[in-house]
Amino acid sequence: MLEKLRHHGQMSDALRTMVFLTLSGGFQDGYTYMGRGQVFANAQTGNVILFGVHLCSGELFAALRYLMPVVAFGAGVYFSAFVRHRFGSSRRLHWRQLVLGIEIALLFLVGFVPHSLDIAANVLVSFVCAMQVQAFRKVRGNAYASTMCIGNLRSGVQCLFDWRHNHNPATLHKALQYLTIITVFGVGAVFGSLLSRTGNIRVIWCSCALLAVSFLLMFIKEEEETREEAEKA
Repeated sequence: MLEKLRHHGQMSDALRTMVFLTLSGGFQDGYTYMGRGQVFANAQTGNVILFGVHLCSGELFAALRYLMPVVAFGAGVYFSAFVRHRFGSSRRLHWRQLVLGIEIALLFLVGFVPHSLDIAANVLVSFVCAMQVQAFRKVRGNAYASTMCIGNLRSGVQCLFDWRHNHNPATLHKALQYLTIITVFGVGAVFGSLLSRTGNIRVIWCSCALLAVSFLLMFIKEEEETREEAEKA
């Protein structure tokens, strides 16, 4: 019974948890673009385009600089899926919290990677972003991404269209929720960019702190939900 309550109470799609995940996602993109050689951590479409541009210009090293984060992103998705497969039934720690722990450890390591190894730093951050986008895909039951905006923008506009025709307050609420997520991501990107302009590579640890808050909030939510279920039983 307790195991069931813990699984139900984890609530990794709670809005307050997602806020800090999304702030971190935006921060990471601002950090790699402004502080690590103008490479995207999350927007792999942009990296693919820049890879093609530099490849056509004969700039092979520059092209490789954009290709490696794309490969790392794919590896991060695969690894996150492996963590879920291997530890999905863990009783002590939810597999998503394990993902967050690994993310925090890797981003902490990035803070020690010198600018001479910016490629390695970008690879690690892209790997982390992929783990996060694979592990956290819903907010309050709705599909969502904490490390990019295109899907959230599409879903938000679709909800606005639906609300215009059905006048359902719940649909408008979903649209505003997506708008909030996009705004939060933008705020994270702004702060990541501004702090990275200082040249201090350790500002990425701000992202570690944001992820740590989400990690802890999942524990708090679990305790709240477990207590509520126990009172109803």
